Amino acid sequence: MQRFIESNVPEIPAMTNGLKLSRRLQWAALMVCLAALEHGFAQDEKLGYYDRGMSRAMLTSVHDDLKRYYYDKQFHGVDIDATFREAEEKIKAAPTMNHALSDIAAALSTLNDSHTFFLVPPRPYRHDYGWRMQPVGDSDIFIVAVRPGSDAEKNGLRAGDQVLSVNGYAAIREDMWKIFYVFNILRPQRSLRLVVRKPDGSTQQIDALAAMTPTKELGDLTDLFSEMAGGMRHAERDVEYGKPAIIWKLPSFVHFPNDADHMLDTIRSHDALVLDLRGNPGGSVEFLERFLGGMFDHEVKIADRIGRKTLKPSLTKPRGDKTFAGKLVVLVDSQSGSAAELFARTVQLEKRGIVLGDLSSGSVMEARHYGHQSGGSIITFYGASITEADLIMTDGKSLEHSGVAPDERMLPTAADLSSGRDPVLAHAAQLVGVKLSPEEAGKLFPVEWPHE
Repeated sequence: MQRFIESNVPEIPAMTNGLKLSRRLQWAALMVCLAALEHGFAQDEKLGYYDRGMSRAMLTSVHDDLKRYYYDKQFHGVDIDATFREAEEKIKAAPTMNHALSDIAAALSTLNDSHTFFLVPPRPYRHDYGWRMQPVGDSDIFIVAVRPGSDAEKNGLRAGDQVLSVNGYAAIREDMWKIFYVFNILRPQRSLRLVVRKPDGSTQQIDALAAMTPTKELGDLTDLFSEMAGGMRHAERDVEYGKPAIIWKLPSFVHFPNDADHMLDTIRSHDALVLDLRGNPGGSVEFLERFLGGMFDHEVKIADRIGRKTLKPSLTKPRGDKTFAGKLVVLVDSQSGSAAELFARTVQLEKRGIVLGDLSSGSVMEARHYGHQSGGSIITFYGASITEADLIMTDGKSLEHSGVAPDERMLPTAADLSSGRDPVLAHAAQLVGVKLSPEEAGKLFPVEWPHE
């Protein structure tokens, strides 16, 4: 089974340690309120005897996975058995499947762990609101892309709009991953109500219908992960500027380890690399070790892995005389998570390059995905992501809930987002001797929306 350090679709730190209790209560309250909404889909139908039993079986399987594999036997002081007993009582009285699924998710959320969460049964459709938002800076949330032709676009939503609330819930950085998980994964809605502040300072309420596209029958949990990861994407792409420099957009670390060698062979023929990890949620540990290893001429410790038993540290895999020795600039933002954060922080700690952009998500643990299935003639797939190791960097600190602070913090403005400018990438290019205007930089890596 593959080791993952991929943030949970978002990618945003759940809360600071000092707010654990209050934030847990807010998260549980959000789950309860959402379970009461009546705007869901088929899973809002009345829960029958068979489905209630299946829900309880899901809860038991997830509980067993947690007890067997979670890295901290003390569960951060949470009475996990009592938590799951309480969830079971709620499922016994749950009126719909969505209520039951919310109860399972809420039980796992009490751990306040970015990589431990419920992988819900897949739905027979792809759900798309037609817009994407992300934190910019310490607290503000902005619309960063709107799908052409979507109901959101028709109702006036634009990139550069500041999001004030989503369905009545305040849009703040520390709660963004929860909002994403609930409204995109756990309880997709037919529409969402946004309150936004336009670049001119005016406030507008926008109700936008979601698009639903039927999908093929999902064959296994791998298909489920693919469906969960759907949304706004930037294709992996590189732009070469002769021998002096190459700009490489890496949207994720979900690659085979050998892919790193092919990438590095292209990169090492240049004098400088701008590696754009903005929006990169992480991925494979093995790929990270191989790809990061190509930036050093010696073995480097990435992190110590702290789990239930003694684990080997995560180390880079050197490439000998095939090392990229040029100048390195790494870009991160609030949606850079896990492996992307480890890459950027190692570059900082080893003084190998410069990190630019926004504070990263602070979603850095090592987890495995455990899949299950239930049913006879009709099989339901579900599972859980369980953290198996905390990762401690060579400075003795974990990035979980703290993130990577860039060497130079640069943020796009509402006007930049609205006009498609990318001043961060333009500045990075300038640092490696490439003349690139913010307007030109904004066109290098266009958004790619999933096919309907």
